[in-house]
This record gives sequence, structure tokens and C-alpha cells, in this order.
Amino acid sequence: MTELQPSELLPRLYYSIRLIRRVEEVIAEIYPSDKIKSPVHLSIGQESVAAGVCAALTNDDVVSGTYRGHATYLAKGGNLAGMMAELYGKEDGCARGKAGSMHLVGMEQNILGTSAVVGTTIPIALGYALALKREGKGRVVALFFGDGATEEGVFSESLNFAAIHKLPALFVLENNQLAIHSPKSNRQINDNICERVETYGIATHRIEDGGTIEIYEQSLAGVEKLRAGEGPVFLECMTYRWREHVGPGEDYDAGYRSREELLPWQENDQMNVLGAQLDTKVRAEMDAEIEKRIADAVAFADAGEFPGIEELNDHVFA
Repeated sequence: MTELQPSELLPRLYYSIRLIRRVEEVIAEIYPSDKIKSPVHLSIGQESVAAGVCAALTNDDVVSGTYRGHATYLAKGGNLAGMMAELYGKEDGCARGKAGSMHLVGMEQNILGTSAVVGTTIPIALGYALALKREGKGRVVALFFGDGATEEGVFSESLNFAAIHKLPALFVLENNQLAIHSPKSNRQINDNICERVETYGIATHRIEDGGTIEIYEQSLAGVEKLRAGEGPVFLECMTYRWREHVGPGEDYDAGYRSREELLPWQENDQMNVLGAQLDTKVRAEMDAEIEKRIADAVAFADAGEFPGIEELNDHVFA
């Protein structure tokens, strides 16, 4: 990956974050109408992680996301119309309307299918990383997961496997400090996850404030190590989920967190931080393009057909 110049990087990162933010805000507006046929886990507030990491990848590199995967899918260049149609359950969706929001896939863009089960995408992504190592073309896998997944047994097993085989795997922890409604302080006696990962001989770095530029720079440095065959790299990106765990609303009255926790993250909203550094006209043009893309995607989903009954037993294991 050739490092992006500042003149290229700022617009790219802003566009990616803005696209994710506006897509999910529109999803939140549509959701009460029941047009969307699956639960949605929104990434509003967490966009900088996917945007920063994916900017450091090439088209040939692979990403693996979680059930909160809209951001990963869009940042890697996933088909927006196909994603929206999938949420609507339409046959032109990225999984023919059969999978919904939590199971997005885009193999043309090297986006592995996501899963609703916590932690399960990690070993699948490592299997792909092993295949890419044997392929020998320098391609890498960036695998995203949340802090709750680090408490699954498969996480430790996967770290060990990746370290032993020096897999080209960029572990990306989107640490929003919550596992559904359980703060990390209730779950982890030592919340320094990087410290645990280092015991496997894996290089780690923690980004504290969700800064998109730092996430990009650390991802780029990590990807260079992966391409050189130096083994896996682990990034812990601190972030914060602005909306409820599942659904379009807020939940600061639910008793497990306070709105005061949100305020510093809103003040450091990377969409506004990056946008303020752009030429006003350039930013307005990007915003307008994004709104048109979203409107076209919603219209595409609205106009689509549901899969026919004859497909009921297609694409199933048994």
C-alpha cells in the first residue's frame, strides 16, 4: 500500500466517515416503518475505526467484520444499494435478502461474511489469512471485533495460532467498552487488553481517543509488517457507541451508562474534526454526493422484489 498524501487522505477519511454516519442515520429513520426486516446494530460514533483501517488496505486485501458491521462493509467499498436491499430482505441484497444486517457479505470487495455470534468470525478470518500466506502475494486480512469477543475462548486460541504461523492478520479491536449493557469494568479485572496480547509475542498498539489519522497511520505501519512476513499485529482502538446496543434509539436512561460518558466523544467527533480541515466547497460537494447515493440506494431497496418461494432451500447446508 502506497501511503496516501495528506491531500488525498483527509477527503477519503472524511467521505468514509460521513457516508457511514449518514447511511446509519437514514437507517435509524426508516427502521420504525418495518421496511427493514432484520435487527440493526449501528456504528454511529465508531466510524473512525473502520475508515482509518480500510484506508490503509488495498482492494485485494480482505476484511472481516462483526454483526455491527455496516461501517466495515462501507469503508471497504461494499455495494451500498446491495446493503440497503439486504436490510429490506430483497433479492437484490448482497446475500439475496436472506441474511439481513448482521450477515453482510461482499466477496467482490473482499469482504468476508459477518456473523451474529460473538467471536465466531475471528477464526474464520484467520483461516483466510493462512490461505493468503500460502498464496504468497502479500495480501492481508484485517479482522474487526469488539471487546466482548476478547472474553471468548476462541480469541486466545486464535492469537496463539496466528502468532505460531506468523499470519498476515491485522487484529482490530473496536473497544467501545461495552458488551451489550455490561461495562468493561464489570467484566475485566485488567482492562489492558494489549498487555494480554503481547504475551503471545504479537506487536500491539492502543489508540486512546478514536483519532482517525492515528488509526490510519498505525494500520499502515501494521500492514507493512504483515506484508514483510513479520507476523500478526494487534490494534486496540478505543471508541464509543452513541446509540443503543441494537436498534435506532438511545438508551442513556437504561441505567448502565450515563450521557456524561458520551460528551467527550461527541466533542471529538471525527466527522466534524476532519470536515473542519476541508475546503468548504469540497466538503459540500462530498456531502451532496453522499446524500444522492443514499437516496438512490433506498429507492433501489424500495423497488426491489422479495426472493421467490422457490429459493427457500437454496444456499443452505442441509
